[in-house]
Amino acid sequence: MLGRASVVAFLVLAAPAAAMARDNRAQEPNPDWLHKIESGEVALEAHTDPSGRGGQVRAMIDIAAPPETVWAAILDCDRAARMTPSVKSCRVLSRDAGDRVELREHVVKWSFLLPALHSTSRLTLEPYRRITFRCEAGDIKDCEGQWLLEPREDGKATRVTYENRATAPFGLPNGVTTMAMRRDVPAALRALRRESMAAAR
Repeated sequence: MLGRASVVAFLVLAAPAAAMARDNRAQEPNPDWLHKIESGEVALEAHTDPSGRGGQVRAMIDIAAPPETVWAAILDCDRAARMTPSVKSCRVLSRDAGDRVELREHVVKWSFLLPALHSTSRLTLEPYRRITFRCEAGDIKDCEGQWLLEPREDGKATRVTYENRATAPFGLPNGVTTMAMRRDVPAALRALRRESMAAAR
């Protein structure tokens, strides 16, 4: 899944990045968000990073599939292009012996007007609960965020929270990153729900 939502999204928070990296609990949704996610919608906020370096996004969705199934869909490179067509490749470069840290490379064709984007990210995995990521190399040199999975309905469903802060590539205006987040992150989360629910059947 971590496709265009791996780079704009996984590229591509309502909190400063340093605080975000320490917090392994999802913020409680406000009443408006709660209404949206319980109605099957994606709740989202995206805005320019206060530092002026890019954009921030926080989004939430409920998925009628267990956390283990959602977790597998998020990390499955083979599904990346199906869920986000702009992804041209996704591969795991290395994995530690405990399967808790991965180095991944994504190649994304964001627009026919732009060259393909290469991004190398380090993932830290807390199975079925949390995935944190940080860009380390490539065209996207500055991004960090997390996926949080909260079991619901006695483990039969999952509330997914996605948070990210990313710097715009190629010197693009910060607003471009924010617009891409508003467009791509909901689409990626809906695709994650579709794939997860199909796998759970």
